[in-house]
Amino acid sequence: MQGLLKLSRLIDAMSERVGSLIYWLVLVAILISAGNAIVRKAFQASSNALLEVQWYLFSAVFLLGAGYTFLKNAHVRIDFLSNHFSARTRNWIDIAGMLLFLVPLCVIFINLSWPLFANAWTSGEMSQNAGGLIRWPAYLLVPAGFALLLVQACSELIKRAAFLRGLIPDPLAHHAHGGEDDITYEIEEHAAHAKEELR
Repeated sequence: MQGLLKLSRLIDAMSERVGSLIYWLVLVAILISAGNAIVRKAFQASSNALLEVQWYLFSAVFLLGAGYTFLKNAHVRIDFLSNHFSARTRNWIDIAGMLLFLVPLCVIFINLSWPLFANAWTSGEMSQNAGGLIRWPAYLLVPAGFALLLVQACSELIKRAAFLRGLIPDPLAHHAHGGEDDITYEIEEHAAHAKEELR
């Protein structure tokens, strides 16, 4: 189990890195959006390429950020129900949800979206808008985002199983107390160990 926990820490560190990148993508998207608005209002000019870059970045933030959101346990939960369950029950529910719904969903979306990316890559598909961009980067975001979410789900499964075996503290402890922004000691410890290992 210790080997799996080490793998979990490495996955968590990777998700942290992706999360840090996403913060920058948000900033770039804001700057491009503001620049487009200023140029359009001041000079009556516009660029389809820059407009499409905005939605590429918007898509990247949400698709690539899914795994990071899962790491931080910031996704939607029905807390008013789960808070009434014991810690073990909450973790068993999480394991069941991941195995029955999340993991199959990720696999299905990766399998369905990869051919779209591959076709766009080989055909050199372009936007139909004048001056638009190539399409394969947008298509690639879908399998990449679900792959990151799937990998993070594996890390979360490891942590839930380790908790149920009494090896680590409850990874969902902050939800039991209603603090969405509180990061549990275990997650911080995992990230810290993984960052040291990546150096």
